[in-house]
Amino acid sequence: MFRSSETSGKLFKCKAAVAWEPNKPLVMEEIEVAPPQANEVRIKIVATGVCHTDLYHLFEGMHKDGFPVVLGHEGAGIVESVGTGVTEFQPGDKVIPLFISQCRECRFCKSPKTNQCVKGWLTCKGKKLLQFLGTSTFSEYTVLNQIAVAKIDPAAPLDKVCLLGCGVCTGFGAAVNTAKVEAGSTCAVFGLGAVGLAAVMGCKAAGAQRIIAVDINPEKFEKAKVFGATEFVNPKDHSRPISQVLAEMTDGGVDFSLECVGNVGVMRSALESCVKGWGVSVLVGWTDLQDFAARPIQLIAGRTWKGTLFGGFKGKDGVPEMVKAYLDKKVKLDEFITHNMTLDQVNDAFCSLTFALYTKRCVLQC
Repeated sequence: MFRSSETSGKLFKCKAAVAWEPNKPLVMEEIEVAPPQANEVRIKIVATGVCHTDLYHLFEGMHKDGFPVVLGHEGAGIVESVGTGVTEFQPGDKVIPLFISQCRECRFCKSPKTNQCVKGWLTCKGKKLLQFLGTSTFSEYTVLNQIAVAKIDPAAPLDKVCLLGCGVCTGFGAAVNTAKVEAGSTCAVFGLGAVGLAAVMGCKAAGAQRIIAVDINPEKFEKAKVFGATEFVNPKDHSRPISQVLAEMTDGGVDFSLECVGNVGVMRSALESCVKGWGVSVLVGWTDLQDFAARPIQLIAGRTWKGTLFGGFKGKDGVPEMVKAYLDKKVKLDEFITHNMTLDQVNDAFCSLTFALYTKRCVLQC
């Protein structure tokens, strides 16, 4: 329930899915949410996507210092109240929380490094809870600094545009902003989860002539075609390395490749699939568990290997633009969503994503 102005400036309690420790189910708890302080905004989360990065933190990364935490970072909601010094937002505004802040003037905005909030606003059972990526959208309410919030069109459906808080912008921007896919080019997208499908959509929007979707699950190709894929290759169907297969298909390699899995072996394959001289490969999938490697000749021969975070979008500027693109039917969002669940069903959503190898995108109604 959206709280009225009578709660402004007051601490109150709400439901949230708390990860108390790694590799354990989330627990629905009643948490205390402090009022927004100077330059802060308290938001009623209406809908939030379940992203692989949430699962990664819980089941793969499992850093002991990262718990207890309220996960979730792909949300959308309505401003409930604001702290002193906030002039950009007012109660009732529709917004998307940003895990990459943008103040437009401080040294963090001018730096390539990420600005992640280290201050916690949430407590439960007397213990301070960490905010995942500074957002914590698996909660009915959350508090963020105003530099980590993007105001969006009031006509935007929050249960759809929440996906722009991470996955869709990450994949789409990787193609358009980071790789800078060119019209008439040939692209290969490795991994067809939500981020990979968004990368396919970005390649199409940029005017790519051939978009080769690469995945070990053949059931994903029909969905990939919806977003613009022209061909599908399953590495399991070939005894040779996938890079050799793609090189033969494309007269030496693709112009652009995007790795959307978060697997260091696939990262190398994506690089080696690029044509020498000008091929560009972008690391999009998130992982920090292993080193990645390639032979120096791959780069000496003229290939470029780069990474992207949030698709290169500056949140306050880029997210409202993507919302407008969706409302103008230039970007797809509805087609990503396979399930709508409640916040109480977050563990079911996690299981669904895990066993489906990320073919599904669940949106939780908070």
